[in-house]
Amino acid sequence: MGSKNKLKRFKENDTFSNVIQPTREEVIGDFQYKGKWRDFFKNDNPIVLELGCGKGEYTIALAEKNPDKNFIGVDIKGARFWRGAKTAIENNMENVAFIRTQIELIDFIFAENEVDEVWITFPDPQIKYKRTKHRLTNSEFLKKYNQILKAEGTINLKTDSEFMHGYTLGLLHGEGHEILHANHDVYKDYYSPEEVTGTQTFYEKQYLEKGKPITFVKFRVKY
Repeated sequence: MGSKNKLKRFKENDTFSNVIQPTREEVIGDFQYKGKWRDFFKNDNPIVLELGCGKGEYTIALAEKNPDKNFIGVDIKGARFWRGAKTAIENNMENVAFIRTQIELIDFIFAENEVDEVWITFPDPQIKYKRTKHRLTNSEFLKKYNQILKAEGTINLKTDSEFMHGYTLGLLHGEGHEILHANHDVYKDYYSPEEVTGTQTFYEKQYLEKGKPITFVKFRVKY
């Protein structure tokens, strides 16, 4: 994407009522919606997050199918989720929002027990050992998710990376977390949840064209 296009999208994001772009200081200081997301959505419906939401395809697709829930896409790259934010506005979807921030600050954005479900869709697997701290399913991230999730809240990981899938399963087993569903190829398993197979992201379609299996894990964190 050219720099002019990015600048245009950044400016347009500023005009979108469903986009929040706080500074790091605003997030760490006293984020205005932490514990008060009902004020943003004007309701008390369950909150579902998509972390590293990219273009927001999952956020939008799930929001369309579940109008009784609020969906929030989180990504540091606003030029990416511009597409999702614009689609939501064009379709008058009032149960969608996007936040431009770092995922490691998620516990500053949401209060304890404020979130019902988390989706992590096709994250960078960060394969090199020195990048372990950046994997979105490492222990430190799981502790952050556990803090903001309700007691029965769930986390979903959908990825084309066998490494990420295996790493996450090993960690979940090792730390004693509750695995609700695990699948090495969702499109070959009759029991795959519809929410997993019914939505395909831009990159997922490319992976499928190359014959790469798509994996899925649904779990609850138990600390």
